[in-house]
Amino acid sequence: MADATVISEVPRPERGMLRHPSRTYGESALGAVLESFGPQKGPVDLLLLAAMHGDETESTVVLSEALRRVTESAVKNPVVLAVNPDGMMRGTRCNARGVDLNRNWPTSNWSPEPVFHRAHGENGQDIRLSTGDEAASEPETRALLGLVQRLQPRAIISLHTPLGCIDDPDDSALAHWISQETSLPVVPDVGYSTPGSFGSWCAEQRIPILTWELPAEPVTRLLASHVPVLYRLITGAYDAQAGPVDR
Repeated sequence: MADATVISEVPRPERGMLRHPSRTYGESALGAVLESFGPQKGPVDLLLLAAMHGDETESTVVLSEALRRVTESAVKNPVVLAVNPDGMMRGTRCNARGVDLNRNWPTSNWSPEPVFHRAHGENGQDIRLSTGDEAASEPETRALLGLVQRLQPRAIISLHTPLGCIDDPDDSALAHWISQETSLPVVPDVGYSTPGSFGSWCAEQRIPILTWELPAEPVTRLLASHVPVLYRLITGAYDAQAGPVDR
């Protein structure tokens, strides 16, 4: 259980920029810096990630807002705001080489077959992406793999959009606490197979992972309902068994 030390938020006028020091853990395919914030040595309780898919920018906005509210000394769990910065800059789900980073992990079920996804607001899953020339072919995948191995998180939270659920095959107490705070349902999977996914890799490494799918809502509503929960997770002001800890 986290301690009861009082945490002061960064004053609102000073939240316009991210002032926390970062550490580079790799480079993207186009040479963009891959950076993490917070503790750099493991083991840590949680690792929080956003934007593995570059067109899910809401995940970065919400996680960044939570981090910018936390004073530097109060960051207990590390944060990666953009797993896929090239995709974010280009507005694509894939990285700059056309690879879906969430199908590029070295898992027993990785497949070289292309993966298909739907366009925003449409139903048909007919947009083709590569899973890579081989498993872990992409620099972003290899860099994150190394970061996870160095930080040794006891659990990982990966933010996505727009399915509106907490995907947790372990049905953990932490998932149910987040569900209670955000009104998102806990589900055992997202309803379709995900070969070569980060979640599959974590399961094979026996690292608990929660895929936090933000709902398709205006950013203002997402900030109001999800930032307070992420703030508690970043600062360690929670207890997976008992819920939030007063700080």
